[in-house]
Amino acid sequence: MKLTLIGNGIMAQSLARGLLKNHEIEIIGRDIEKLKNIQEKMPSITIKVLEDREDISGKNVLFCVKPYALQSVSARLTGNANLLLSILAGTKLETLKKQIKAKHYIRTMPNIAASVQNSTTTITGDNEAKIVAMEIFSSIGQAIWVNTENQLDIATAIAGSGPAYLALIAEALADGAVKAGLERHISTQLVQGLFSGTASLLKHTHPAIIKDSVMSPGGTTAAGYAKLEEAGVRDAMIKAVEGAYNKAIELGKK
Repeated sequence: MKLTLIGNGIMAQSLARGLLKNHEIEIIGRDIEKLKNIQEKMPSITIKVLEDREDISGKNVLFCVKPYALQSVSARLTGNANLLLSILAGTKLETLKKQIKAKHYIRTMPNIAASVQNSTTTITGDNEAKIVAMEIFSSIGQAIWVNTENQLDIATAIAGSGPAYLALIAEALADGAVKAGLERHISTQLVQGLFSGTASLLKHTHPAIIKDSVMSPGGTTAAGYAKLEEAGVRDAMIKAVEGAYNKAIELGKK
């Protein structure tokens, strides 16, 4: 399938890198230097500078701009797309339908792990386009269909924003090991292995069971875990998801 990505930012590049293994990719953007750089890294991709009147008739469009740029970019789009797939956080299907003409509309929230075909992507929208949308995003990782836009906004706070939260934890763990006296490169390797191994366990085991199986009475894990609870890490994570969700709702009202 040919997919036309509109946008040339980090998320568009991550999606393109993952999708090009199974799809024909065209990227349309406003920054010619970024576009040239993308093509140097991914020669098989077609690039094009966004024109004042860009015809999207019959195309399968993956809309990858920032939410605030929706109006300025959509004003340049003419014709009726076959399928519009939007990754814009908080931007409702109703809003998309007012701005861009298409036969079918889908909202989706992938993450930057799309670049290594390991994104967890939530999807909702027109049921007629469900199978196609699921196939597209299953090619870059795990695709999960949700029944409402509100569910997608909640999922955005985890699957979309989550890599940033986990990256913060990963960096902090490595910094802790360095502070204790371990070399940086060893600390980084340990954290990478930790996340990879724990991800495998989480596919089959509840987080609480993993925690209890590691935490021996009076042991090192219990001592470290007590410090996490003392610092309110659990509460902070819950509030991070809540904050991201509230921001998605706020964006949807603009």
